[in-house]
Amino acid sequence: MRATAKELRFNSKELIDSVNKGEEVVITFRGKPCAKLVPYQEIKRQTEKNELFGMWEDNDMVKNVDEYVRGLRNGRF
Repeated sequence: MRATAKELRFNSKELIDSVNKGEEVVITFRGKPCAKLVPYQEIKRQTEKNELFGMWEDNDMVKNVDEYVRGLRNGRF
């Protein structure tokens, strides 16, 4: 479904009802798509471990991550 920014402003309840039924709504501004309303979905965690933690553990070039990062920041602070 497509809707203009004006329709979003004045008919937001109807557009949200459409999204709640599973439909995606593309919002256009001056004839060009600028946003999309999609049904909200909970993100289910597959693992308990955060992906960002431990991202350096497999890097053979860096033995001590703390010293490496401090060296990078040395010139800035």
